[in-house]
Order: sequence, then C-alpha cells, then structure tokens
Amino acid sequence: MASKFEQFAELHVPGSPVILYNIWDVGSAHAVVKAGAKALATGSHPVADAQGWLDGQQVPLDFTLANAKRIADAVDIPLTVDFEGAYSDDPEQGGANVVQLAATGAVGCNFEDQVIGGEGLHPLDLQVRRIAAIRRAVGDAFFINARTDAFLKTQDYSDALVDQVIERGKAFADAGASGFFVPRLADPAQIERIVREVPLPLNVIAFPGAPPKSVWADAGVARISHGPFPHRALMAKLEEMAREAIG
Repeated sequence: MASKFEQFAELHVPGSPVILYNIWDVGSAHAVVKAGAKALATGSHPVADAQGWLDGQQVPLDFTLANAKRIADAVDIPLTVDFEGAYSDDPEQGGANVVQLAATGAVGCNFEDQVIGGEGLHPLDLQVRRIAAIRRAVGDAFFINARTDAFLKTQDYSDALVDQVIERGKAFADAGASGFFVPRLADPAQIERIVREVPLPLNVIAFPGAPPKSVWADAGVARISHGPFPHRALMAKLEEMAREAIG
C-alpha cells in the first residue's frame, strides 16, 4: 500500500488538479473529508482567524504544530500544512522547524518566499538555501510546496513578472521543492507558460472572480487551493444567521 506521502504526491496531476478546500481545525477537517476530499490542507489565514490571531506567523509555532497533529490524528487522508516561512529566516532553523512539523503526521507544507513582517521577497539565493536546508533536514518524501508571492506583491502582471516567477520556480525545483505555488496567478496563457518551463506541479488559488477550474485544468494546473475563502464565507454565513436570530 502506498504511503500517505506517495498518495499525496500522486494526486498532483497536470490537467486533473487535486482540489484542496482549506481547513483550520479538526471540525472543518471532518466536514471536508465527508465532502469527498482526497487530501486536506490547512490555511495559515483561517487558522489564525479562527483563534483570534493575525496571519503572518502570529500564530505561535507550538499551536501550529499541535493543531496539525490533532488534525493528522483525526483523519485517514494526507494532510499538508501552510507553514508560511517556516518560522525562521535562517535556513537551518527553518529546516529544524519543518522536521517538527513532519513529526505531527503532516505529509507536506507550503513554504513561502515573502519577507514576513518586512517588505518584498527574500533574495532568490537565500530562498534557494532555505528550501535546500528543509529538504536536507526532512528527507525526500515530504512534499515541499514552494510558494512565490511575486503576484501578491504587485498589480502589474506582466511578462516580466512571469519571467521572474519562472526563474524562481526553476531554482526552487533545483533546490529540492516538490511543487510550485503561485497565489493570484490566474491567466491561462501565463499558467501554460509556467507549466511548460518549471518542472514542478503548479498550484494556484481559487478566489472570487477567478477563471473556472476547468480552464485552469486545461492550462495544466495540478493543484487548486482555496486559501482563506472557505472560512470567510462560513463566518459571513454565521454572522447572517446570528443577526437573523438576534434581530
């Protein structure tokens, strides 16, 4: 029988993307499993929002690890965790933190290149060293979904930006990443180019106004996440129901 690591990696099929409807706790995990999910993914934003913290590594590391373990222990399907910047800019410390995450039962993580609490993106050479350190520390099976926030940091979605994203994606692959995550990437032509040139399964995020998932699938996407939007929609519905009951 394939391990959960193998099961999760095999779900990333260009043209037939795995859908990850992001969760934040055991209760939301159970609901998404009942809906037929093949794998689960936490989102850092909903985890933070549900507990009254801000996003951006404001959730304490101990809580993030404990929450991941509770979810992993409660379900039978693979779990990947949004681990933001691995709670350290230092490559070796980041690697050690991901080892702790793997010990919870998670099969993978998102790992982003924005400077959390600062401006812009980490220099490419530093981000490559951070990914390589994680890979050395955690071994070959763990799924490192290397994320670039280049599209989140600008409104100019030009060919030059795509060039930068491709440069990062290729370098991330060489450093040992398992997947490539580009939030806010939406244009099918740009997706097709990135899929052609970056040798990693591509992850995009569904957001209000994004193209239909079938369009992204046809462009070669292998993974579609939903980020903070499920939690936001649920909280809006809860407020509406509460307002009706109270009023």
